[in-house]
Amino acid sequence: MTADSLTHVVPEPWFARLAAAVRPWRWTIVVYLSSRVLLIAVALVAAKLGHISLASEVGRWDGTWYTQIASIGYPRHVAHIPTTLGFFPLYPLVIWATVHTPGPLNSVIFAGVLVSTVGGLIATILIQQLATEWWGETSGRRAALLFCFFPGSIVFSMAYAEGLLIPLAAGCVLALQRRHWLLAGVLAGLATAVQPDALALVVVCAVCAVVELRRRGWHDPEARRSLLAPLLSVAGIGAFAVFLWIWTGTPFATLETQHYGWGEKLDPLALPKQGKLLAHELSHASLAHLSINLAPAAALVGTVVLLVGLALLLRQPRLVSLEAMTLTLSIAFLAVFSENVPPNPRILITAFPVVLVFAHRYQRRGYAWLFGATTALLILTSALTYGGHTLTP
Repeated sequence: MTADSLTHVVPEPWFARLAAAVRPWRWTIVVYLSSRVLLIAVALVAAKLGHISLASEVGRWDGTWYTQIASIGYPRHVAHIPTTLGFFPLYPLVIWATVHTPGPLNSVIFAGVLVSTVGGLIATILIQQLATEWWGETSGRRAALLFCFFPGSIVFSMAYAEGLLIPLAAGCVLALQRRHWLLAGVLAGLATAVQPDALALVVVCAVCAVVELRRRGWHDPEARRSLLAPLLSVAGIGAFAVFLWIWTGTPFATLETQHYGWGEKLDPLALPKQGKLLAHELSHASLAHLSINLAPAAALVGTVVLLVGLALLLRQPRLVSLEAMTLTLSIAFLAVFSENVPPNPRILITAFPVVLVFAHRYQRRGYAWLFGATTALLILTSALTYGGHTLTP
């Protein structure tokens, strides 16, 4: 064997393979990291003005509960007060694994942010791929840019579970579009152990399986294989229910805690109640007390964005895939009727097609104005989220 032939059997260094793998996504990675630098700058300024640590800023709100689960686990008894039993386990489990991986990172808060940040990057790549398949490369890039600078993207720079949920959801939709039933079911099953919103993926997988069976017939082995997706999609929430049964004595511990401890329920009057709450906040506002709860305002503005986005999606048949449309409608239903989780920017970015459609609809100067407005809103809303108690993610 000659020296030349030996060079062909030497494995390529891992970093060279990694560089080759990320080369098509360099633009996407730069855009995403630019948005994270912007949010870190806002968080640093807020921490400086508030005389608190950066960890306290990025670990606010739900992050305190997730990091508590990662640190000490769940309580053994259900209580009708807010407790960590109201939160799903996979995200804090990944935080725990990250902290206990050999290395310098030993903060559960920064581990949570790291998981969310990496997950956000994966989500951006997958979402650009989806938008490219729907509308072409140019719209795909515009969609990725809008996704990164949309106000809801703050969750990728905080200890929030959407950093794990959204890449799993986007990956599931992409797998379903390509008829990779096993992969789709596994991703959906993992997602249902992250957040209740992921139950929308159970609906998506079921709808796709029914459509496939109707199209190809029950006797087709590939059509029957589609049932793997809905069957596996409930694995995460099923495993969590079994754990809760053993740990607390009831498989409904999270449902009871969310209902009685956190006041969460489906209510057809949920949005009017948000309007009433906003009116109450404004009526009690004064120059001496400017700090008011802006969450109802975000919910109502988010509802308008949701309705406009749905109108754009439904105006033209097959603008997005059946899988993506089913996901959007399912999450929209849960958000509109949820007592405590309305269609705010965090929920809108979870139902990502309703955001991405604006990037496809508006081009050139219209898109420039749209991007400028969303970036300004991202800075404003993140300052309110990091810097005080006026706006939850």
